[in-house]
Amino acid sequence: MKDFLSSLENRVLVCDGAMGTMLYSKGVFISRCFDEMNISNPQLVGEVHADYIKAGVDIIETNTFGGNRTRLMPHGLAEFTREINLAGARIAREAAGDNVFVAGAIGPLGIRIEPWGKIAKDEARAVFREQAEALFEGGVDIFILETFSDLNEVEAAILAVRDVSAKPLIVQMTIEEDGNSLEGTPPEVFAKKLEGWGADVLGLNCSVGPQTMLDGIERIATVTTKHLSVQPNAGKPRSVDGRNIYLCSPEYMASYAKKFVEQGVRIVGGCCGTTPVHIRAMRAAVRSMGMRKSAGVKPAATTPVSLGFAHAPIPLAEKSRFARKLANGQFVKMVDMIPPQGHDYAEVLDTAKRLESEDVDVITVPEVPRSSARMNATSLAMLLETFTGMESLAPYACGDRNLLGMQSDLLGAYALGLRNLLLITGDPPHVGDYPDATAVYDVDSIGLTNMVYRLNQGIDVGGKSIGKPTGFLIGVGANPGLINSDDQELKRFQYKVEAGAEFALTQPVFDPATLEGFLRRVEHFRIPVIVGILPLASYKVAEYLNNEVPGCSVPSSIVDRLRGADNPDTARAEGIRIAQEILGEIRGMVQGVQIRGPFADYETAMEVLSVLNLKGASL
Repeated sequence: MKDFLSSLENRVLVCDGAMGTMLYSKGVFISRCFDEMNISNPQLVGEVHADYIKAGVDIIETNTFGGNRTRLMPHGLAEFTREINLAGARIAREAAGDNVFVAGAIGPLGIRIEPWGKIAKDEARAVFREQAEALFEGGVDIFILETFSDLNEVEAAILAVRDVSAKPLIVQMTIEEDGNSLEGTPPEVFAKKLEGWGADVLGLNCSVGPQTMLDGIERIATVTTKHLSVQPNAGKPRSVDGRNIYLCSPEYMASYAKKFVEQGVRIVGGCCGTTPVHIRAMRAAVRSMGMRKSAGVKPAATTPVSLGFAHAPIPLAEKSRFARKLANGQFVKMVDMIPPQGHDYAEVLDTAKRLESEDVDVITVPEVPRSSARMNATSLAMLLETFTGMESLAPYACGDRNLLGMQSDLLGAYALGLRNLLLITGDPPHVGDYPDATAVYDVDSIGLTNMVYRLNQGIDVGGKSIGKPTGFLIGVGANPGLINSDDQELKRFQYKVEAGAEFALTQPVFDPATLEGFLRRVEHFRIPVIVGILPLASYKVAEYLNNEVPGCSVPSSIVDRLRGADNPDTARAEGIRIAQEILGEIRGMVQGVQIRGPFADYETAMEVLSVLNLKGASL
């Protein structure tokens, strides 16, 4: 067989189309793990390869796009990673014979890696390496990394392949309708990155149809001299009787195959919805253009993509009055305010003004169950900022939002005046008026902190400048009870600090010794800490916290005091005294206090804070 890269100098190579589309058309359920069929039904996989070879392709891809350990794990197949990839390579090798190149297909992990997810880049590299080793052993001629959107992840995959082999490497990113990657990175940027990391051929595949992909490849051609590859979807799918039908005709795909070649593309194929019929038409169109050298597209004059730090980040003391107090080492006083049910906010504004008159610095708006019909915390926080003189602290949770959606949310919130954020992973909506509601998490609080930190540097998640940086004060949660017993929680807190957190707000603390231990353990990555204090309303509440809330522990001495309170008024008074005692003990350890709940009982909050010599009477 001829050398692959030399072949690209002499002619355009045609790659196959969608393995998944063809397996689905042959009766394989969409919920099934297609990669596993390399073991359970190798004959069917081989038939798909044969169909594409009959259509005249020069390259077939192994049926291993989702064959990495993390994608196989939900199917209970992680332990078969090597076997699945080895079989996939051998099936393709046998079908290809001596005249067709076999590309070992590797797709994304299906989970986010750092800085957005929990998986470190080195861990991701090891997962990709495991897959690449099996494909190499199975006899692939080249490797193809495809449908990537995260530059951190694709770099880990490239490094993994290079750990295993020096065989030719094709790397393809996927783009949105705007021409940028799914993470917002412009083609001009990711193309240069892929080239620098060692891709022999680079290009685009999946997500969009030929027209958008042509625009993207034109942009890439202006910044690289590497060979280019393109594998578009057969247009956008249309749902017909529960099935996704791709509507681009073979003739339409063939017309764009010519346009791709005119832009210097040396590998043309297809992705979702592309069948052997499409590929046959595309091959005929490409061959009709003759055997010629690269079109030699001259880099066009393009508007430079603005990257990096176009403006200096906003100093901490200038972000908000709250931030200024933290920067100056002043003690901060906070009180919780639950969002109203419905949309009427007049009463909470009146309460906020009264709290301001009592010298409260910040109103914290807690996250409420997303399955309840209450105003969201961010909206109430912005209303407080707009209509009162009180500053607010809004929690922003990761549930039911993807990374780019969260980025858009926060840019809009900043434009509307929100400055102080508490970034949390959030809880699933298992409580509230709609118990069947579900939650989806794209990233956790560590990834979210990384994203907001980047916005504060003036860059988006794709590495592109947003112009003026945001000036969010970044707060994160901490649970001293969990951190004192769980090194994993300690690591997570450290990761939040390293990601850019500027202060921490703790879960309720009932034992000053627990807080002291936490502060000692985080001393080498210390940020200002504000302690949550929850006045206990009764023995029943203390019992619940002790037994049903992870990481929460109420000392037995406090439980005994509440057990002896024989009526609600006595219990309330005892709970306030306990909270005041805790506040007195921790006052010199931290930089602020947050009085949490009982919701709408602001008189209790003010009585607790009275030990700090606040002015005025209680509410």
